[in-house]
Amino acid sequence: MLNMKKILAGVFCSAAACSALAAEPKIAVTDLTYEEKVSEYFHVVSASSKSSVKGSYSERETDRSYSQRGKIDAKSESNYYEAEGFYTYIDRGELKTYTADLKGAMIKGGGVHLIQARPYVGKPMEKIYDIIGRIKQGMYPGADYVLFGTVSNIQFRQESNQLQYGNSMTASLSLDLVADFSLINTKTYEVKAAFSASGSGVDTKIISRAGDRVVFNRGKVIQETSRSLADAAYNELMVQFGLPRGANRPANSNVNGQPVVPAVPVQNTEPVTVYR
Repeated sequence: MLNMKKILAGVFCSAAACSALAAEPKIAVTDLTYEEKVSEYFHVVSASSKSSVKGSYSERETDRSYSQRGKIDAKSESNYYEAEGFYTYIDRGELKTYTADLKGAMIKGGGVHLIQARPYVGKPMEKIYDIIGRIKQGMYPGADYVLFGTVSNIQFRQESNQLQYGNSMTASLSLDLVADFSLINTKTYEVKAAFSASGSGVDTKIISRAGDRVVFNRGKVIQETSRSLADAAYNELMVQFGLPRGANRPANSNVNGQPVVPAVPVQNTEPVTVYR
């Protein structure tokens, strides 16, 4: 009888887990769309020349007279053109670097079910911002919502500071990224959440002598920025969606709904130092 109760309890828990996972909203995440005004300097010099020469000669002689005639016609033409200034245009596209960590945060944190979106294809014109049109084209099959993100500000900064003692200096490369997100219902096109999130990363080097060459770890800076942006965006999404991290996930389960064996704490009598 006791074994039967355990079996029924396991079946009930499995059904509850499946029901909770099925209730998770299915969300597709787009790559971050950007628009930037670009100015480029131009200097154009054009020079050309054209010349032609025509000549004719005739001679006539008779018993009583002699005559000769000559004619020459020369033409020359030259052109010179020079211009300089700035050419301004709008550059549009998608950043595919900063959404992988956001998808990973959604998978690890739970509360939602991630759907793979189809990549945007076509010329990067103003239609790239037409997320409703992209939904109607079927670019997000199976998704209940689309998380559409656009870059509002992105900036690299390189700075140096003198240390308080000695002649050494610190040089740093940092990146700040701010993105605006909208969560859109694929059936009603209703905006269910709207927020901005920011991410930042930095790589710092110590210079012992002035004039030393510094090579920054640009990949590290981008990775830190992507991860901090992902965490901020996921937290805000869960708050506005009314779901705390892993709210729909069954107790004592991982992302796939499988039971997790709790870890046994290890006794340690030595002091532990935590570096943050």
